Amino acid sequence: MFDFLQRGRLTLLATLAMLMALVLAGCTVTVPVAPAAGGDAASSGGNWCSDVKIVFFPGGPAGGVFANNVYNGAKQAEADLGPSVQYVFSDWDPQKMIAQFKEAAATGPDGIAVMGHPGDDAFSPLIDEARAAGIIVTSQNTELSASMSKYQGAGFGYVGAVNYTAGYKLGKEIINRYAFGEGDRAMVWGLLSQPSRGERTKGVIDALEEAGMTVDYFEIDAATNADPAAGTPTFTGYVSSNPDVKLVVTDHGGLTATLETYLKAAGLGPEAIVGAGFDLSPATIAAIRGGWTDLVIDQQPWLQGYLPILQICLTKVFGFSGLMVDTGGGFADANNIEFLAPLAEQEIR
Repeated sequence: MFDFLQRGRLTLLATLAMLMALVLAGCTVTVPVAPAAGGDAASSGGNWCSDVKIVFFPGGPAGGVFANNVYNGAKQAEADLGPSVQYVFSDWDPQKMIAQFKEAAATGPDGIAVMGHPGDDAFSPLIDEARAAGIIVTSQNTELSASMSKYQGAGFGYVGAVNYTAGYKLGKEIINRYAFGEGDRAMVWGLLSQPSRGERTKGVIDALEEAGMTVDYFEIDAATNADPAAGTPTFTGYVSSNPDVKLVVTDHGGLTATLETYLKAAGLGPEAIVGAGFDLSPATIAAIRGGWTDLVIDQQPWLQGYLPILQICLTKVFGFSGLMVDTGGGFADANNIEFLAPLAEQEIR
């Protein structure tokens, strides 16, 4: 019995090692494919997912901050695994995501990897229809808990930060580092109106308010959501009316990348306000180096591209169930930015 358990344990470890090598190093491995009816098992090298058709949502806009990192991860998975992938950009617009999902499902792909921003109420009926048509659905960046609960056994996974937890964690880290407290003023610029995505903004606000800070909340409007530079008048107007503000938190990778622009437009220097937000980018790297941005939580968007493609391939070819992967565990600041910078500049981190 001991030998049997030991062999089983070693086999499991070997399998996990193979998958982790594929996921984390982007290696091409030889993966066995399921045997055809009446035939022997074959081996197909690196393109073991070549017969699978996928529609992938990077979020959008095309070439934009964060979305491009997601796209790069998905493209790497496409190259490593071999599926045919169609990319659909959405300008971070939940209504557009819903319309595009309907269009994607109508084409009959094997799988769809979708951003969950519209939330469960909007997405659940459409995912039910897709599943009834035999389409594998999985999500990235924003959780769809109802659909995952219903379809995880059929390959519905999640890759991304746990939104409320990530927001709350950032808020607590800010309080711990900068000793803000009762009466200190903060501006939080986020997306509370979006059912699931807004949980991250709520987490930030809860952590700051628990410490006694006065929080002024601004919803990111559609124009700023698509083009962060459009939010410059909002920021400069707020700062001019609230010169006592000590902290600004931008709950959006594009806005975080634009913090330096906002501060300069308001006539402020890098030490005037603590700037915190989400997601690395070349612009954010430069802002951290220059002192314009102080703290960023990194939710590793490249993995939010790579792993959903892998998820659909694993489910379609081998019948694996959905995986839950929390990518939002680390922070970037002046202390570690030189290590992360080369990766961020390649839009990998």
